[in-house]
Amino acid sequence: MLTPQDELLCHQLPTTFDHVGQSDLRWTERVVLYGFDTTGSVSVMTGMARYPNRNVTDAYAMITIGGEQAHVVRMSREIGGRYDGVGAWQVGPYRYEVIDPLRAVRVTLDDNEHGIRLRLDFEGEFPAYEQEPAFFRSRGRVREDARRYYQNGRISGWMEIDGERIDIDPDTWWFGRDHSWGIRHGGGGGSLPEGEGLQPNEVPDGVLYYMGIFQFEDELVHFAQRETADGQRWHFEGTVLPRSGSDAKPVPILNTEHALTFRDDFRIVSGGDFTVHSADGRRRRFAITPLSDFWPGIAGYDHYRGYASGMWKGPRWSDHFVADLTDTADLKQASMLSETFCRVETEGRVGHGLVEMVFLGRNARYGFEGF
Repeated sequence: MLTPQDELLCHQLPTTFDHVGQSDLRWTERVVLYGFDTTGSVSVMTGMARYPNRNVTDAYAMITIGGEQAHVVRMSREIGGRYDGVGAWQVGPYRYEVIDPLRAVRVTLDDNEHGIRLRLDFEGEFPAYEQEPAFFRSRGRVREDARRYYQNGRISGWMEIDGERIDIDPDTWWFGRDHSWGIRHGGGGGSLPEGEGLQPNEVPDGVLYYMGIFQFEDELVHFAQRETADGQRWHFEGTVLPRSGSDAKPVPILNTEHALTFRDDFRIVSGGDFTVHSADGRRRRFAITPLSDFWPGIAGYDHYRGYASGMWKGPRWSDHFVADLTDTADLKQASMLSETFCRVETEGRVGHGLVEMVFLGRNARYGFEGF
């Protein structure tokens, strides 16, 4: 059927915008925004996703306080014949708007029965930049075929929990966003059941995935790597990006090395450093000091409390809860993908950033024997 997006001169398939080019149930388009107050212990992660082959659009907001409590609202609706405008999408009281393409977006969670509201206005201070293509097959089928872009910038606005307002100071907050689309693997819809009679997925004896996004006054350092249990790299990307308006050019990163320590309860970074080798011949060590952790699985990237992103929950649905992040047994249900906000130091300069990680199974480098 026709949608408002069909007014645009950007069709790439001989069909309308309510369809994608394949019927894979894992096909997802997702936007995510994330950041933290570098002077305190408040962080937020929020976003929405569209599953055209599941007839589902969903959204969430998660505010983490003091590293001990995560206040979460999760929302879902059928797509059906309900299509949003060209530059804005909505799930219940949640609204995502493109204010200036590739420069500024806005997220609003209006009045609702769950007592969490917010308004976030994001403006890019660095250009949006693309992820390296991710295409992998396993046992004859496409395991992953996705693209993504990232952007870091300035955030303003506020959050509210049960009437208590938290104003955002743009000068003390670190903030980023990303937008991905395609066939996903793992959390966030990629691991939902697709029916009976399928061969089980291959399970490696160990995997280490990490990503760093480190922001300084004049540059953004981004890298991501996936390794086998024995340290063989099988997917990599990396760029040093100047601020928007700068005459400097992006510099590719050729390689990263890591020497990390981990928490006792989870394989989540507790310290250490990354060494980055860039194409201009520089070799820099980035020492990280973790400030706070959060877990996307709580908000829907993993199956948690009866829900995962992409699940059919009826024409409209929402829930709300407060997760106790000190309850290790409960958190292990949704701890595969971790996010750690950090203080970052290099060559006498101080910045802030994010370390994202999936670390499972055997690992020769760090001496882990199994899952």
